[in-house]
Amino acid sequence: MEYRIEHDSMGEVKVPADKLWGAQTQRSHENFEIGVGIETMPAEIIHAFGILKKAAAMANNELKKDKMTDEKLDAISKACDEIIEGKLNDNFPLVVWQTGSGTQSNMNANEVIANRGNEIAGKKLLHPNDDVNQSQSSNDTFPTAMHIAAILMLEDKLIPAAETLIETFKKLEKENEGIVKSGRTHLQDATPITFSQEISGWRSSLERDVELIKLSMKPLYELALGGTAVGTGLNAPKAFGETVAKKVSDLTGKPFVTAINKFHALTSKDELVFAHGAIKALAADMLKIANDVRWLASGPRDGLGEIFIPENEPGSSIMPGKVNPTQCEAVTMVAVQVMGNDVAVGIAASQGNFELNVFMPVCIYNFLQSARLLSEAILSFNKNCAVGIKANKEKMHHNLHNSLMLVTALNPYIGYENAAKTAKKAFKDNISLKEACVELGFLTEEKFDEVFHPEQMV
Repeated sequence: MEYRIEHDSMGEVKVPADKLWGAQTQRSHENFEIGVGIETMPAEIIHAFGILKKAAAMANNELKKDKMTDEKLDAISKACDEIIEGKLNDNFPLVVWQTGSGTQSNMNANEVIANRGNEIAGKKLLHPNDDVNQSQSSNDTFPTAMHIAAILMLEDKLIPAAETLIETFKKLEKENEGIVKSGRTHLQDATPITFSQEISGWRSSLERDVELIKLSMKPLYELALGGTAVGTGLNAPKAFGETVAKKVSDLTGKPFVTAINKFHALTSKDELVFAHGAIKALAADMLKIANDVRWLASGPRDGLGEIFIPENEPGSSIMPGKVNPTQCEAVTMVAVQVMGNDVAVGIAASQGNFELNVFMPVCIYNFLQSARLLSEAILSFNKNCAVGIKANKEKMHHNLHNSLMLVTALNPYIGYENAAKTAKKAFKDNISLKEACVELGFLTEEKFDEVFHPEQMV
């Protein structure tokens, strides 16, 4: 491998000749061999750095043109556009498990933009610190990248995924109107419900989760950029925070604003904790829905068997013909991962000491993993399972009329205690509710038939 010599304030460093990063990136790459090639800084953060570095250059060009000339802005902007487009991703090798401020990832961006910008300009025009990092600090750029990445992930990926499944459930509701089945509470038989009502519960849960996620996004639109090292804005021009937030908003089409209190923005991660809580709520509902689906589809002969789901792949290496609810299992595993990530995000957010939180990479790594996995799991579940759900009407009808809890309809006519006696006798003697009620003398056959209509109990 060929190398070139780069230098920083600590001296010279050998860097692979075909890479755009510089000395500080190389030092971090060598000093933190933890999860190399596997747990690298998320691509969403790199994308966000491209946006914020371009926005910062635009703001500097507007506020102090003598320092950020049009020529420098042009070179930085073009390099940032390539980062935003993902063209330079192989120049960001650093792992999550680095400095807790994300300083080396900020410098990774600075160095790549400076070196690529110089290539574009055809001369030594840009310095990573003096130009690309102008009016900034790692302490305000990394939390800014976190918020940008979080908003883009939630608004452009997770919410649309949930809304896709919501639309599928709406369609299933219409298709299954009027089909009455047994309800279940405590995993025991309960009073009747229509299948469309059951599906509406799933749909409404997801709609509420989307509402909660949207509510949690409002604080994430606030950006720390402009606080620099400790929140005072040292070395940044007046109105830099407001100006750069407007530029980020223009570049993304999202309503980003500058954080009201930069001291809070640098040290507290409560906005991410709150938003991840909403993600966890969605994961909890998805786990519930996936479990409902696999319970209802259990069988094919010895389970509930009230619905059919798509058969996607063989389910056993030893039992021929076995097919398993694999999409449901994938969703539940992702939900478990999200719940574990929620603990990590919360603990990371608690580690703000004085003017800075130094658990930021692990915080955003888990946040983005949760949103990414959950959105992809929802889309997979929708495509490979939910759209193919079919009611087993015969089994639903059988289970409904075999349920002892239909006796609840008799409460107004024979009272709670007599209804309980009827249900227990029917279960003990393995006879119908009608037979039990008549044998106990509570109702005549004619009166029973007059008042007992399971399909009207919904």
